[in-house]
Amino acid sequence: MTNHDVSSSPSSGTAGIQEDPSPQQLYASRVVLTTYPSQHGIDPIPLHWGAKTAAERGPVVASRQADSFGKRNAIGAGGGSYCIYRALAVAIGALGPNHRPDFRMTEPTNIIGPFPSWSDPEKIVSMDPWGHAIVEHYSEHLEKGVDVRPTIAITKAHMKLAEIDEVISKGGLHCDGDIITAGGELKVVKVASEPVWYIPGVAKRFGISEATLRRALFEDTGGMYPELITRPDLKVFLPPIGGLTVYIFGNPDYISDPTKRLTMRVHDECNGSDVFGSDICTCKPYLIYSIEECAREAQNGGVGVVVYFRKEGRALGEVTKYLVYNARKRQEGGDTAANYFKRTEFVAGVKDMRFQALMPDILHWLGVSRIDRFISMSNMKYEAIVNSGIEIVERVSIPEERMPADSKVEIEAKIADGYFTTGEVPTSAMLESVKGRNWDEIAH
Repeated sequence: MTNHDVSSSPSSGTAGIQEDPSPQQLYASRVVLTTYPSQHGIDPIPLHWGAKTAAERGPVVASRQADSFGKRNAIGAGGGSYCIYRALAVAIGALGPNHRPDFRMTEPTNIIGPFPSWSDPEKIVSMDPWGHAIVEHYSEHLEKGVDVRPTIAITKAHMKLAEIDEVISKGGLHCDGDIITAGGELKVVKVASEPVWYIPGVAKRFGISEATLRRALFEDTGGMYPELITRPDLKVFLPPIGGLTVYIFGNPDYISDPTKRLTMRVHDECNGSDVFGSDICTCKPYLIYSIEECAREAQNGGVGVVVYFRKEGRALGEVTKYLVYNARKRQEGGDTAANYFKRTEFVAGVKDMRFQALMPDILHWLGVSRIDRFISMSNMKYEAIVNSGIEIVERVSIPEERMPADSKVEIEAKIADGYFTTGEVPTSAMLESVKGRNWDEIAH
């Protein structure tokens, strides 16, 4: 991999916050609200989504820096939801507006791909398959001052979890020095990815027109990105949303090897449970169980993968989730499985906005063709994966003994709504009898 030769000195203002700079000091005096395809000085770098090589595809450029502005071939800003914090850092003088990253020594710790799916515009539409290798493939553009940013990073680490320590102490896993260290730490390869949407492909995936998608994205972000309307020639959009992280247990090469077994969970973020242990749902118990099963698969000669999406509260957000919690507990008759989704629909207007159609892209990027054990009960995830051409051999539900008592409302409602189970599907009468704690039992 070649290195981009840039100055190692930090940008001005990084030592501390400066006095309030004026907009004229930070940016050009003329404010450019939007651009048009035929406008003078607008000459986007060619970008051919689904090309066979990175060079043929071309870099994704969204930066408004002077050396990149006219060459942009993407709408939005790098960094996903964190682009707003970058703007704040510039505004207060903590970061120079023209800061250029020094990418030396940041190359991936492990080689993943390329796979045929990387050049298939039907398989990957929500991430840049070459986003981890911009220095390797786009050094010429970097040397010319074009602000090309990575959207994928690959590293490795150790994980220490009390729950895994308990499994080891009971003999469920063993410290083999390969998958688990002598001190009980899990060895993992981690992949972080930010969203990069190929607009025509995303629209097709959801069965809507590109024009409808562009208009909705423009209107429902408060008109944040006018080029969604004025630049139909720009087909790539970097949305200001959360990305995903992949945790790989065992040899990453095994993921695409059909002779090796693959255990996988696709998990959507739940801060209250995953981090703080709230017992109103099964999120953390299911996540811990999947990590345990992935490590066990790796120790048995296969590989395990957990994909963690930032889709808090079914992509409705944590504020909406807590409002729904309140409504569930206060409703007449108490918190029952029969009314589980109804309360969400009353508040949010829809019971789930995760819309798993884009989720399989990361699996195709990893080279997955078959999942031997899918640690999930979700019908939406299962159907999205299978419909994308990946085989799922076995579906694995969360063991009954790992379900918190108050989570029964959620899990029974989901099973009745189509979630996978090896047990009985509850009837309407059964759902009425499944009841969570009321406010009197949550005394503080």
